[in-house]
This record gives sequence, C-alpha cells and structure tokens, in this order.
Amino acid sequence: MGVTLTRAAQWTSAGSGPGTLEITPLNESLLNEIIKFTEGFCSRHPQEAAFVFREPLEWKTHLDYSVFESGYEISERTVQSEDKDKDGQPLLLLTASTIRVRSFGELSRLLSVATEKKLKEAQACLEANRDPIVKILGPGYGTVEGEDMSMLRLLEKVKKDDDPETEIKMKISLLLQQLDMQLLNSSLKHISREVRLTPTSVKNEVELLKHFSGKREDTVLESLEYTSDYEFSNGCRAPPWRQVHGEICYLIVKPHDTNPLFITCSTAGVFLNGGREKEKDDIKYERKSDIYKDLVTFLRERSPKFLENMAKQEYTFFEEPVHEKQQHLEIVDTEDSGQSQKFYDCSEKNVFEKMKSPPVKGKPIDKKLEPSLKWKDIGLAGSQDAAKKDIKEEKEVKPISHELKKKQAFFSVYCSKVSEKSEEASESSSESEEDEEQPERHQEGNTDLPSEYWQIQKLVKYLKGGNQTATVIALCSMRDFNLAQETCQLAIRDVGGLEVLINLLDTEDVKCKIGSLKILKEISQNSQIRRTIADLGGLQIMVNILDSPDKDLKCLAAETIANVAKFKRARRTVRQHGGITRLVGLLDCVSMGLANPTPSQAKDIEIARCGALALWSCSKSIKNKEAIRKAGGIPLLAQLLKSPHVSMLTPVVGTLQECASEPSYRLAIKTERRMIENLVKNLSSENQELQMHCASAIFKCAEDEETRDLVRQHGGLQPLATLLSNSENKELLAAVTGAIWKCAISRENVTKFQEFKVIETLVALLTDQPEEVLVNVVGALGECCQEPINRAIIRKCSGIPPLVNLLTGTNQALLVNVTKAVGSCAAEPENMMIIDRLDGVRLLWSLLKNPHPDVQASAAWAICPCIENAKDAGEMVRSFVGGLELIVNLLKSEHKEVLASVCAAITNIAKDEENLAVITDHGVVPLLSRLANTNNDKLRRHLAEAISHCCMWGSNRIAFGETKAVAPLVHYLKSDDTAVHRATAQALYQLSEDPNNCITMHENGVVKLLLGMVGSTDEILQEAAAGCIANIRRLALATEKAKYG
Repeated sequence: MGVTLTRAAQWTSAGSGPGTLEITPLNESLLNEIIKFTEGFCSRHPQEAAFVFREPLEWKTHLDYSVFESGYEISERTVQSEDKDKDGQPLLLLTASTIRVRSFGELSRLLSVATEKKLKEAQACLEANRDPIVKILGPGYGTVEGEDMSMLRLLEKVKKDDDPETEIKMKISLLLQQLDMQLLNSSLKHISREVRLTPTSVKNEVELLKHFSGKREDTVLESLEYTSDYEFSNGCRAPPWRQVHGEICYLIVKPHDTNPLFITCSTAGVFLNGGREKEKDDIKYERKSDIYKDLVTFLRERSPKFLENMAKQEYTFFEEPVHEKQQHLEIVDTEDSGQSQKFYDCSEKNVFEKMKSPPVKGKPIDKKLEPSLKWKDIGLAGSQDAAKKDIKEEKEVKPISHELKKKQAFFSVYCSKVSEKSEEASESSSESEEDEEQPERHQEGNTDLPSEYWQIQKLVKYLKGGNQTATVIALCSMRDFNLAQETCQLAIRDVGGLEVLINLLDTEDVKCKIGSLKILKEISQNSQIRRTIADLGGLQIMVNILDSPDKDLKCLAAETIANVAKFKRARRTVRQHGGITRLVGLLDCVSMGLANPTPSQAKDIEIARCGALALWSCSKSIKNKEAIRKAGGIPLLAQLLKSPHVSMLTPVVGTLQECASEPSYRLAIKTERRMIENLVKNLSSENQELQMHCASAIFKCAEDEETRDLVRQHGGLQPLATLLSNSENKELLAAVTGAIWKCAISRENVTKFQEFKVIETLVALLTDQPEEVLVNVVGALGECCQEPINRAIIRKCSGIPPLVNLLTGTNQALLVNVTKAVGSCAAEPENMMIIDRLDGVRLLWSLLKNPHPDVQASAAWAICPCIENAKDAGEMVRSFVGGLELIVNLLKSEHKEVLASVCAAITNIAKDEENLAVITDHGVVPLLSRLANTNNDKLRRHLAEAISHCCMWGSNRIAFGETKAVAPLVHYLKSDDTAVHRATAQALYQLSEDPNNCITMHENGVVKLLLGMVGSTDEILQEAAAGCIANIRRLALATEKAKYG
C-alpha cells in the first residue's frame, strides 16, 4: 500500500509539502479498492482483524458523534469503542474532530458507519498517514526503495520463536503486500487507458498557435513562449527531475483578455501551475487547475477572446475551392414551374461524386430565379427582386499555398472542438442524471467534405453581413438543406453560424427570430450543438422569448429548449433563469376541452404541448421537479392529461412519470382528481410510447397501497396483462412488468392477475429478456408467490429451473428479487425438492458472500424456508463446506436487515443438534449477545428466537448470561409488537433454566412484565411467560428453604 501511495497515487503537491490526494479517477479507483479490502477484512481474516496496531492511525474526521451507535461508549466530548486492548485502551477514540484507530476491525466498522462519507474518511486517513504500514506493524516494515528485507527478517523470527503475534504480523504484512500489488496493477491498467500527450504533439500545437499569435486584435493570442529554450533529445523542455512526473514543458501564454497564464504540458494533459516564484526564477510545479486534454481546449475555457478570434481564423480557412461555387437561389425551370430543383440531391447522386465532376461550360441556362416555398412560411413572398440587389455573386478565391493548406488542415481539427465547461466541484446540485453524449468526430481535412458543407458556410456569410431581407432569405435557404444531417449541423457550427443565430434571437425582428429558432430547433438534436448553444448563452435568450406575445415564437423557443435541455448543465441554466415558471405558465390552456377549436385556440393548445415537451426534458433533475411542483405544474398537467391528442399526452405523461420518482408527486398524482383514471385509460392507447410512459408512471406510483387500489378500481390490471403479450418492445415490456410487480404487492390485485393468466405469461418471460425486464418479472413473481396456489402454478409451468438459473447472475436488483422468489417457492415441499435437485440452496448460500447487504439479507431470508422444508435439512446444511462459519460471521454486519435475516436463518439451523454444536464452536453465542442492545423490533424478534433455540446446547444458557444478553432481553417485553413479546418470552423461558439468569431477570423487573402476558390469548406467549415465572419462583423457594431450613 505504501508503494502505491508513493508511486501511483496522484498528490496535489509537487514540492516538499505534505500534499493531498485529489479525487481524480485514478485516486478514486485506488481508494475504492482500499475501502473494499478494509470492509471485508473482518469477515475474511477475523484473527488478524483483532490485531492491535503498533501506533494508532490518526486523522481529522468528517463524522459526527451521532453516527456511532451500538458498540461504542459515547459521552459529550468523546466516542470510544467498547473493545479495548490488553492495557484497557480503546481501539477507537474520537476526540473533537481527531480520530485514532488501532485495529482493522475498528477500521472496518468505521467505514460501515461512515456510509456515503467513507471515501472522504479513507482519503483523510491516507493523507495523514502516508506510510500506514509503519504505524500498523512498526518501523521495520516501512516502504523502502530497492530490495525490501523485512519479510526475510520476519520469517527468521517466526522460525526462532513461537510468538503468535509474530505470525499474525507476517500474515498482515503478506496481505498488505498483496493489496499493494493489486493496487499497482489497477493503476497501470487505468493509466494505459488514458490518452497521453507526446512532446511532438505539444510542439506542433505550440508552433501552430504561435503562427496565429501577435499584437493585432484579430489574433488568437498576444504571445506564447516556452520558459526554457533548451530542448532535450526526447523533445521535452522540462528538467529531468520533472520529466519523471510526465511533464514535457512549461509555457507562458498571454491572451488578449486575461493575465498571463503559466501552463504545464504533461503526458496526462495540460493544466495551470503556480507560476514563477517572486524572489527566484523557479517554477511552482503544483497543479492549480483541472487537467485538459490539450492546449486549445485549456485556452477555450480560460479566454473568451481566444474562442472568438479562433472562430474568425477558422472562417478564413474554410473557404471553398473555386469549382464548388453555386448560385444561392433555387432555380425553377420555366417549362415546368410546378417542380423545384434544389441544389443538392442526395438520393440521386453521391455528393462526393458531384464534388469531383467538372462544371459544365457553354450551355446557357434557360431558368428564372424564384424564392423557395419555405420563404412564404414567414411572409416573404414577392421579395425576390430586393434579394437580387442585395445578394451579389461571390468573388473567386485565390489558390491557397501548399504550406497554408497543411496548417489549415491541422488547425481545423482544433477549431471543430466544442468546449465543455467543467462542473464546479463546490456546486451542490442534486441533479444526478447526465445524458450520454456521443464522442465528437473530427474531419481530418477539407478534402472529403460534401458540397452542402460549403454551401451552408456561404449562407452563414450572408447572415453575418447582409441586411434584414438578405438575412431572412439566407435563413430560408438554410432550411432547404437537410438539417438533420450531421454534416450540415457541423457546417453551421464550424463557421461561427451558431453565434449569429443566437444573436438574431436578440433582435426586434420577429421574422429573423422565427427563422433562427426553426434552424436551432432542427440542429439542436445534435449533442455537440446542444452544448455549444448552452455555452453561448442561447438558453437564457430562449427563456426570455417565452414571455413574447407572439405564439409562434413561444412554441419554437419551448421546443428548442426541450432539445437543448438534455444534459445537466442546460437543465440547471433553464431553472436558474426562471425558465421553469415560464414553461409551467405555457401549460395553462383553456381551449383544451373544445371539440372544434379556432386557429387561435389550436395555437394555444400547441403552445401547451411545446411547454410540456420542454418540462419533460427539464424534469430529469430533482431540483427542477421541485420547481415544477412549486410553480403549480401538477394541476395543469392533470388538466392536460384529459386531452384526446397523443401528441399532447406523450410529453405530459412523460413528465409525470419522470416526476413520479419523488414522494410529493406520487401523493399529488394519487389525490389529484382522476389522474390515475386517465393514466389507466391511456394504457389502451394505440401509441406504444404513450403506453410505456403510462405504465412507467403507474410503476413508480404503485408503491402506495391506495394507488394500487385505484388502479384496480379503474380497471387498469387487465390492460397491463394484455400488454405483456407485446414482448418485442423491450422498453414497453420493462414498464408494464414493473407496474405489474408493484400492483402485485396487494393481494386483491394478485387474485385479479390469476384470472388474467398473468403468472403463466410472466414465467414465459424468464428467459431471453434484458435485465431491466427480468428484474421486474422476477419481482412480480416474488409477490405473486405469497399465495400458495401461485407457487403451484409456477411449478407446473416449469418456472423454477429458470429462477434457479438466475441465481448465478451479478445484477444486484435482480439477485434481490430472484432470491425472494426462490425463497417463496421453497415454502412448498414439492417445489423445495426441485430447488434442492437443481443445487439452488447451495447457490443461495453462496450469495451470502455477495458484497451488497441487500443481496446478503435477501439470500438469508430465502434460506429459511429452504431449511424448513428440506427432507434432511441438517445434513444438507452440513454439506456446504464453510457454510456455517460464513453465516455466523455475518452476525458482524452493521446492516440491521442482514442481522435480522441471519438470526432467522440461525433459528432454523439450530433446530438440528449437530449444526447447533458447530455454530456454537464458531462463536455464535457472543455474537448474538453483542446484538442484544438493539431498538429495532424486527431484529429483536429474530434475535430472541435465535437465542431461544441456541440455549438447547451445552452451557449456552450460562454463556448468554455471562455475555450480558439477559438484561436487554427483558426490555424487549416493553415493545408494542406482540411477535417480539412471544419470541422474547420463549427466550427468557429457556434462559431461566440457569439460576444466575433468573436473578438477572428478577433484578430487571421481568416478573411484573410477564404477569401481564400470562393472560394473553396467544397460547405460546402465555405458556412461555408462565414457565419463566415458575422457574424464577422455584429458585426463590429453593433459596428460602436453604436459608431458613
């Protein structure tokens, strides 16, 4: 571990300071592996976990006193563990904000307590203890360069004496060395996947930027210089002692609009360093910024002027070759004025072939110029004469020199990059969804670009320099292209067209705004374009347009926002600039219920639809969901849910199903008038996307019992059953099976599903389905299996073998559901025979090793009915090598559900005398006693049952008394849960067979509590309470007789 922290981990300080571990992907990966190793140390190596460190590991913690519960002694100023070393010192001590830990066992427990803060705790521990092995084992085991002789010395010591501590030290040292090798291998794999810069690529980039730098305002930079003129043979300019850290060179860059930037170029990327020291000329090597993939990306983030001027340079380099020139007005044949011929035709001729074909000369063109039909959409018919005067034919471009072409090709790669601003680490946002963005593809040069690319770039020139009429004509001509094609989208972006289109939104001319928004709406389907629009401030302008009195503008702005707000930063921008409130306002449509709306009323309906589309995109973030609710969006969405139009219903239901993940929305959907009824009604729609969103909304809302009843009352179960037959559409199938799963939690719904033959259909879906469908299918079967008749149906439909096969999977949610389903099936003896024959119990037992507590708990619960219904349960359990030790060790878990399930399993295991003897040898008594001080009624019940059954062997009754389990059990009788009373009374009855336990019970007031339970209607509780009182009474009589004769 010390070697990895020294060589592989990335520290923020490059000098002699202490440094900190920054959460880079590599460091995070290393920390997670160390956490995983430490958390599992207790269960895998219990003896070594109890070893007391030579010196405590000490660091400043982020944890509060309140997170520590059982197993710790808590006072106003300190927290200390109940476990202590041989000198009586606690193995964990927290004073103020300083924590000291002295064993792996306490480290493991601390990480369990830390929950989501475990990464910060591990980071703080390792920063404060740079070589933790020294504190764990002593100075002789410290990390050294060269040959490490510590293991040889330790081996010699083990041979000479039989000290068990020396042997434990050797084991721990070997385990830590093994972890070290694992971490180094992991870091090497991580580093090998990274894209690395080379001295050659850095040099080329610097020389290129120098060519376009100077004092003029239109240059990209004012100056760019190396800090050192000397270049080593490997191409690096960094001194050798910095080259070992991967550093290549250091630059001083002076942009036009910021102070000089001191930059380090390394193999890992480009970042800001600390600059020069004032007194000396030395560079401060410590990193002061994020790492960027190259110099251009870094400068785009740091200098707006660089970004602006680079776009101008890019425009110069994208001049079209002479033979690409075309007229920009559409040509209509005079003989056939009904057919317009556009200047691109992808369906008839390959665009690349068109580029290569020479222009036809000598033929007069008997054509006349007429405007495109799309110009008429914004009221420009009849303005072609003015256009002829404003648009002049482009002058021929002089041939570009060979040297300049090479620079152009290289520079165009960088000019086509879209800057992605890194999210602020300090920003506390609850938005966790981030859409997958497609990686950007760059053109290597300009030789393979289709003709549309150049034609669109010409039109952008007219947008930049033309008057109002020419601008509108250029916008309309641009819409004649296939803007869904990526080449056309990137052509607009590459030549600076996005800036122009966004600037047009700030004008007073409605036609220009409409034309610009129509283009932005189309091209914003591209993920790169979306991010660029957000970077250029386009969203803020569109949000303001939502207040416009022009209905067309409102519609287009809302639709464009819907396209752009597909990633987290864009959604946050919409909210922060008041977009959510404005979009909710668009939903208020009084014309919704009209049978024959007027054109104006139809436009109001369209505005509401576009607003719903935008809210659908924005609702993928938690803060936006809350903003929609506060703005009064739920009643308006409920009103729109009554619409007969699928185009309206799809975004409305899509928004509702996104928001239904929040409890406040689920409550509103349940209580808002007729919302569930309308969702159920739309399950019968012919549109599969709408069906999917309705089913998904029901899936999320049906967590609530009242909602499940409403779905049944409105006849929603039958359409859900019918939709199961549509197995081709996997998204729809996942939503429908999810809705069935949650609805099946209610027994009345399960009865209905039996009538519709849903169980048989679900069994058929257990094979050849994606995991998101299987999770829901198995979850639904698990709920249906609570009814005995359905367990028989599953067996008859041959559903048990595929269920058992799913126990070998890795998906956590699927494993939780399939263990529950298998456990429910095992309640039938006939089913249990099949499960046993398929080795299902062994598979369940193996899942107890799964690292996820939910899987462990679900597997332990499933094991209980397997043991109860197996023919020779005792022999079956003993046949699992190490199985009993594994389940006893799970009593060390910190998760209440795991502990309750394991106690239930131990209750069943202890019914076999031989197995009870084995688990007693594995230390089940002290581990159960350790759990006695719990307030969780579920755990109390199963713990009491386990104690009751474990009392049946040897001196276990006495051992429970000695380990202080009796007094806490008495307090269980004060619980409100009658099941806890019954289990506790049985345990106390068994424990009362020992006189010392009777005394402890009497001292804690058990008699008064049990007397009230003797009159219970529960015969088991009645009998156990009476038996315990009788044993205490017999002891009292015997004591009196001995005392008085």
